[in-house]
Amino acid sequence: MSLGGYWKRYTYPNGDTYEGEWNKDGRKHGEGMLVLTDGTKFVGHFTDGFCEGIGLLKFPDGTSYAGYFAKGKYHGVGTFSRVDGMKYEGDFANGRVEGLGIITFPDNTNGRPKQEGYFMGTELVNNNNATDSILKAREATKKAADTARSVVSKTAWMGQRH
Repeated sequence: MSLGGYWKRYTYPNGDTYEGEWNKDGRKHGEGMLVLTDGTKFVGHFTDGFCEGIGLLKFPDGTSYAGYFAKGKYHGVGTFSRVDGMKYEGDFANGRVEGLGIITFPDNTNGRPKQEGYFMGTELVNNNNATDSILKAREATKKAADTARSVVSKTAWMGQRH
């Protein structure tokens, strides 16, 4: 779904580069890809300059988040994955883990006791069933990957290693 007014690639004075849709006010708006000078990449949707809606965020160390954003922060459901294989799937609010979810450790277990339930930050507050949030997070993760592939295929970066 196209929200922006036109597609353009722009390199900011600090070296960050954005390619995607822009609104009439000159803000990132619609689909696009932002690559920061430190190697951080966001591919997905923007609203008035902010990461908003579905997207995929990858950090230089290999850590990633795939899911929903609001005003540039993790918000909604998604998956936060570390390079060592540990991940959290579930709810996020205002850029942090908050709500129902599950942790999967690098050995592909969920811990003992099982790390599933209501989280506030890194703390499991209440151990209970989070199946609905986990399934929604997995759907959002797939949607973020599909969106990222679609956006990248439209950019000048297609075929380049970034």
